[in-house]
Amino acid sequence: MKIGVISDTHGDTTAWQKAWEAFGPEVELVIHAGDVLYHGPRNPLPGGYGPGNLAELLNACPVPVVAARGNCDAPIDEELLNFPLQAPLAFCRWEGLGIIVHHGHQAQPAPEQVARRLGASVVISGHTHIPGLEVRNEILFLNPGSPSLPKGEKPGPTVAWLADGEAAVFNLERGEVILRRSWPLTSR
Repeated sequence: MKIGVISDTHGDTTAWQKAWEAFGPEVELVIHAGDVLYHGPRNPLPGGYGPGNLAELLNACPVPVVAARGNCDAPIDEELLNFPLQAPLAFCRWEGLGIIVHHGHQAQPAPEQVARRLGASVVISGHTHIPGLEVRNEILFLNPGSPSLPKGEKPGPTVAWLADGEAAVFNLERGEVILRRSWPLTSR
């Protein structure tokens, strides 16, 4: 099992193409934690900005895409996409692994409480553009950062994946894993 995790693409086709390459041919599912097509009024334009082109690339993705709605996502964005932008969160179960996905800009509902109620062992968020990876109370919390508009102390453009009992955050510029965490990938 390999799940590609991305967030905050903000319409950047180049970032998506690099992310897809980094995920590799064994990826079976892509999870997007929101801010898919629009750059947002507070953000600069990403280098590969082309929201219509990104929509076409995502629609042509050969594996399923599960996406949460971000604070920069608008109803018009969904008209371009062949999958819903779910809010306030998305839930999926893949090979017995329960996954909660939310953008992270809203505090309610509390993702940890929802994860426990739905039997999820992974909570994925975005919004901050800063990668993070930790286990709290047997739940993995993952923020893949942003491949388009990274923020924080030297993370660079990042994406993440879940595979075979491990979560990893990958720097697209340096071509290396910068955060890695093993934990029991089990259904709850």
